[in-house]
Amino acid sequence: MPASILPRPAADEHIPYFGRYTALVPPGDLIAHAEAQVLELRALLSPLSAEQSRHRYAEGKWSIREVVGHLTDVERVFAYRATAFSRRDPAPLPGYDQAAWLPMGEYDDRALPDLLDEWECARRAMSALMRGMPASALGARGIASDAEISVLALLTIPVGHVAYHVQLLARDYGVGADR
Repeated sequence: MPASILPRPAADEHIPYFGRYTALVPPGDLIAHAEAQVLELRALLSPLSAEQSRHRYAEGKWSIREVVGHLTDVERVFAYRATAFSRRDPAPLPGYDQAAWLPMGEYDDRALPDLLDEWECARRAMSALMRGMPASALGARGIASDAEISVLALLTIPVGHVAYHVQLLARDYGVGADR
């Protein structure tokens, strides 16, 4: 069981789209980066008022609450995929349609602190999965969304995904900047 995960997935371990996320994961211990993001996201979003957390930067865009709900969905989907493929389950897994899933979460009806707590639980579960993942399983691959992907990529992408959305929260929502 790895105490840390240092390698990053090669480009052939996932579809090119996911490169936007893996590129945002800095060198070093993946588990430590994943755990540090819990404090980072809380520090960024906890100061927001209920009204601010419902902010959408444009018509049809997600609210900040919906962004957090989306992050939680991704943690769960990728953790399941990583678990299945690390156990050498040969069954292809279905796609994840974020546009279809998001409204079903009704995230704007929930308080931001509750959404952050739920995301933190999902992230801590992902971190525990990383810590308990046999090193020999990191290279295992499976099919999800009709594409081959490695366990290492499935563990890395959510960390880069959060980094990506933190950037969007600053750029598009003005979170962390003077509002």
